[in-house]
Amino acid sequence: MDSLDPLLLARMQFAANITFHILFPTISISMGWVLLFFKLRFVRTGQAHWMDAYQFWVKIFALTFALGVVSGITMSFQFGTNWPGFMNTVGNVAGPLLAYEVLTAFFLEATMLGIMLFGRGRVSERLHTTATFLVAGGTTLSAFWIIALNSWMHTPAGFEMIAGQAHVTSWWQVIFNPSFPYRLTHMLLASGLTVSFLLAGISAWRWRKGDQGAEVRASLRTGLVLAAMLIPLQIGVGDLHGLNTLQHQPAKIAAMEGIWQTQSGAPAVLFAWPDAATQSNRFEVAVPKLASFYLTHDWNGEIQGIDAFGSQHPPVAPLFIAFRLMVGVGLLMLAVSWFGTWQTRAGRAPHAGLLRVLVAMSFAGWVALVAGWYVTEIGRQPWLVQGLLLAADAASQVPAPRIALTLAMYLALYLALLLAYVSVVFHLASSAAAKHLQAPNATDSGAPTAHSTPAGGPKHA
Repeated sequence: MDSLDPLLLARMQFAANITFHILFPTISISMGWVLLFFKLRFVRTGQAHWMDAYQFWVKIFALTFALGVVSGITMSFQFGTNWPGFMNTVGNVAGPLLAYEVLTAFFLEATMLGIMLFGRGRVSERLHTTATFLVAGGTTLSAFWIIALNSWMHTPAGFEMIAGQAHVTSWWQVIFNPSFPYRLTHMLLASGLTVSFLLAGISAWRWRKGDQGAEVRASLRTGLVLAAMLIPLQIGVGDLHGLNTLQHQPAKIAAMEGIWQTQSGAPAVLFAWPDAATQSNRFEVAVPKLASFYLTHDWNGEIQGIDAFGSQHPPVAPLFIAFRLMVGVGLLMLAVSWFGTWQTRAGRAPHAGLLRVLVAMSFAGWVALVAGWYVTEIGRQPWLVQGLLLAADAASQVPAPRIALTLAMYLALYLALLLAYVSVVFHLASSAAAKHLQAPNATDSGAPTAHSTPAGGPKHA
């Protein structure tokens, strides 16, 4: 146990925490806007199935929000326990940004969440809709501040170093640092795709359980159409993000592309097994000059390889594999969403094979998200703040055995919570399907039912 590297264990522990945490804000960010869409459709049309969809998915939103909050609090403690050098060096930047997230976003969400979850029938329809809008806006505002800090760690700007500490010279440059617009847009689109496949997948599960009512049809169609619209945008933004990364973090690009030697006309390596010992790719399948073309828009453009960065470069294999996993899942999402949108056009029932695929891909967004997040964060190594603070210089002196023990406890707890979350989501879907089947006379036409108050119904101050 004493032979374990405490720095590696600290990185693994923080990675485990943030991997678990990021799963839930990714859903809550976009789910809030989907709930607002369902609510506005109900208010406009008075059709009960839109409110039924709202009432089902708001339960999943509440569960997701709770797990996101709890795991976020745990993660923040690790800044002090595992990475005291981080706050000692850049606390003047990180501290206010984290505080802004709490003051402007979390408090807004927490205040309005009660009205959103329990206020309908107790407050006016307009106020309930407003509360849903403010919760959705709060989740996005929270992402704004967190991504601002994370982007600054990759492309720091607007500061000066005084006595070994970063001091802000321009908050505008700190927040809107060179990579911020690309990272924020990329993250918001990833959130939308995660939620769209969750919508489609859980609705497909209910359909296969026999619940084929208007609520399920609306949720399924919403998920497919949303994914079909967002994935092309994500591909375009991803390309722009890659070009920005090439400018500011070329070592990361070299690792992602599996380019070991600086060269003109670099190939696009489709498949390979990077070998750090020989600094080469085994079993390589590549397209000549293609990487230079899409990275520099010149077939003979020069791309820096790993050899250009000495020892200060990220590990190649994890980035190379994670990047291809992210792209592969994204292309699968593109194919499935476009086919599903076409296949369910004009109210057509989804094919049984499509339903099975959608159920299997309910949490496909998580796979692409985690793979992309690993590319981003591992790609910054060995830096904690790019060019400013090495991870090794920020780590604590906690002995390796203690970190290993808490890491094992974290992993066990997170695995149990993750399995519980997924189980509860599918349980809620099965329960909703069973409830629908037990009420065969319930209308699916969109007419108001007893459990859905139409717009203009009773209002209570």
